[in-house]
Amino acid sequence: MIGERAINAVGTRAVAVSREIGGITILFAQILRALLPPRLDGRELVKNLHKMGNRSVPIVALTAFFTGGLMVVQAAPFVQRLQATSLAGWAAGYAVLREVGPILIALMFSGRVGANNTAELGTMTVTEQLDGLRALAIDPIRYLIVPRVVAMMVMLVCLTCIGDLIALAGAMLVAKGVLDIEFGIMYASFVENLSPADFLHGIYKSIAFGLSIAVTSCYFGVTVRGGAVGVGRAVNAAVVAAAVSIMLLDFFLTYLNV
Repeated sequence: MIGERAINAVGTRAVAVSREIGGITILFAQILRALLPPRLDGRELVKNLHKMGNRSVPIVALTAFFTGGLMVVQAAPFVQRLQATSLAGWAAGYAVLREVGPILIALMFSGRVGANNTAELGTMTVTEQLDGLRALAIDPIRYLIVPRVVAMMVMLVCLTCIGDLIALAGAMLVAKGVLDIEFGIMYASFVENLSPADFLHGIYKSIAFGLSIAVTSCYFGVTVRGGAVGVGRAVNAAVVAAAVSIMLLDFFLTYLNV
């Protein structure tokens, strides 16, 4: 009896997850269709670029600075033991540019921007504002969703570039304070051991992360049911789905070495 109940629970959960994945896929296809030809509402796009990008700079800068410093602190025992000061910059820069930087910035972006986007769209859904747009022959996908998706992708890439620069600066400052490594040595370690491919690897990931955050947050926002309580559940589901998708995309992109 208990085994049958457990199987039913697993089956029900699997069907629910499959339904959500199917819904996200359909929304993604609708977004692609709305982009052909690309006709965006300029004011909505600019508003979202400012709201999602400019206002996220302080928290991203703070996260990136301590991320770069943390990489140096983690490498400090090995650098001191092996006297490999010339590799300290490479160790910090490689981890930041390819893995830690894009992931942490994407997770911060998801928690701040993705959750807020889901709450906004969810509120518009439960108050029937989306139905009002449809009654006025305005496509909510083209008018509301597409500008937000484009803004999230563009701004996450820009924030990743800013974060990478601040993280490397933080690594240099912490290396000077903790390991007494001169700025010139750290800079030479960055230049000699890192290549543009390392930076571009993180940018490719940011594009994929931005798309996944945008689509999942929009999907859970426009499919809200149950009033204000449903909006809260949708925000929680959107953050969890974005985090899972970020980790899955990171694994596959790293495995494929894109």
